[in-house]
Amino acid sequence: MLHKQIHAESLEVFTIGNVKEGSKWLWAHCLALYVISCSACVLLYFEYKSITKMRLAHITGSPPNPSHFTVLVRGIPWSPDHSYSDSVEKFFSTYYPASYVSHQMVYQAGTVDKLMKDAEKMYRMLKTIEPQCKMRSMPCCLCGGMTHSFKVLNNEAESVKSKTSVDGLQPTQREKECPAAFVFFRTRYAAVVAAQVLQSSNPMLWVTQLAPEPDDVYWSNLSIPYKQVWLRKLATRLGAIAFMFVFLVPVTFVQGLTQLDQLSHAFPFLKGILKQKFMNRLVTGYLPSVILILFLYTVPPTMMLFSTMEGNVSRSERKRSACIKVLYFTIWNVFFVNVLSGSVIRQLSVFSSVRDIPIQLAKAVPTQATFFTTYVLSSGWASLSCEVIQLFALLCNVFRKFILRIEDDPSNCALTFPHHTEIPRLLLFGLIGFTCSVMAPLILPFLLVYFFLAFLVYRNQILHVYVSKYESGGKFWPIVHNTTIFSLVLTQIIALGVFGIKRSPVASGFTIPLILFTLLFNEYCRQRFSPVFKRSPAQVLIEMDRQDEQWGRVDEIYNQFRSAYCQAPLFSLDLSTAGSTGHHKDKKSSQDPESLNPVGRSSHF
Repeated sequence: MLHKQIHAESLEVFTIGNVKEGSKWLWAHCLALYVISCSACVLLYFEYKSITKMRLAHITGSPPNPSHFTVLVRGIPWSPDHSYSDSVEKFFSTYYPASYVSHQMVYQAGTVDKLMKDAEKMYRMLKTIEPQCKMRSMPCCLCGGMTHSFKVLNNEAESVKSKTSVDGLQPTQREKECPAAFVFFRTRYAAVVAAQVLQSSNPMLWVTQLAPEPDDVYWSNLSIPYKQVWLRKLATRLGAIAFMFVFLVPVTFVQGLTQLDQLSHAFPFLKGILKQKFMNRLVTGYLPSVILILFLYTVPPTMMLFSTMEGNVSRSERKRSACIKVLYFTIWNVFFVNVLSGSVIRQLSVFSSVRDIPIQLAKAVPTQATFFTTYVLSSGWASLSCEVIQLFALLCNVFRKFILRIEDDPSNCALTFPHHTEIPRLLLFGLIGFTCSVMAPLILPFLLVYFFLAFLVYRNQILHVYVSKYESGGKFWPIVHNTTIFSLVLTQIIALGVFGIKRSPVASGFTIPLILFTLLFNEYCRQRFSPVFKRSPAQVLIEMDRQDEQWGRVDEIYNQFRSAYCQAPLFSLDLSTAGSTGHHKDKKSSQDPESLNPVGRSSHF
């Protein structure tokens, strides 16, 4: 009652740093740590169990997929007497005579293949135009001149038929064979056994793995020799680590903005400007988060480039590898480097002693509560609005449609879910929430609003916006589980350091068993659920093979092998079909699509 005005306080008052040494209120923080850790472990267990059941249901309930019967073979040894195709047929006919069906070689992508793909794109663009459209002129948006639309000519279907040999291959294609092939087996169980067994005494030869789905294959990396893969992975990991340390420069600059005294000392001419309250709040509060977010936009494309150079043979593996790289990068630069702010030399010398890690983190995390709160508002809430608007895709579409005058096929403009950008962002906010839940709990309402809005936004985007071209089978969940466990253990280590600084040995003693319990829980989940995400159970595969035999679907599955993994799209069939239906509706196509593709889809699907 003596104070006429309540003084404004910083957010550090609402952190654990404001608790006195030896205070009894530290027990409340220790109890909260136990409640949060146990609740998180229980939820993780039930979620891991549920997703494991969904993965098994996906394997058993999905229709027969050629990837279930196919093995990708790399490192085929070169022989001067035989081609790669003959070597594959001889090897698997000898060692897998009862289960081997056939194989499909991988060829080097050359100029002709590129022209075929460009021709297919041109055809898809032109087939939307009316067959007999009039010539019309329109002003160009750039130079003001007149542009003319296409005039489609009527051509006979026979003029676009594919001129291939009897076996469907050009004679020159045999010379462009790569030491990689897709090998087809009679049963799923035989394919899994062949994929997991070491085929040769030399582990670098006849390397096998389960083939990805046909739409998931990343063809350009199949021609990479298998002996170069480990060198590529090592080089890309070193490049990613180097990029992480190079990124310390902008992060250090951003953290320099939050420290007003150092900024005024380094730039004396800013003292007058920084004395203004509005500029002070703008420079020290909002500007650091905005600058950091702008720099972080360059990270996902860079990591995706590194993952492409690794030599991943599927798009899902490439995206999962990029997701892990972006996650490590984000946690290091956004959390650790910002928490341990200061000069680069100080950041590198902080971990000089392992025993000092909990103490350093315990001192630094509560002081960064304001920055993390601003980061959640600027990066979290703003990213959800950008996700709904799809601003980048919208601007690209406007530029292509109204400036370049390119009409895209809607099927080619479908978006796929960006796992490598969204999953690391969600896990980063989870890490911030766990670490600040005991140290600075005022950030929790902002995170709660973010996760509630994120649930609504991503549910809408996945159901109505993004298109799944291939199925990953829930393989991204172990990344989420392991990161959440890491966040829990990190939170407990930081709490251990805080209780030590605040001179509460009893609370510190109760925190150590909690760390051990969390690690034991993670090991149990790794033994109980993780193998299902790495290998398919033989019991399920054998039952599925028996069902195929009982229902008579074996012949139908074998017919799919011929057109499943087609490296060069056979769009000539679609051209001939379109020509016959567009100009000769009373005539039937000379080739039946069902004969080449039993599923009934177009040959370039």
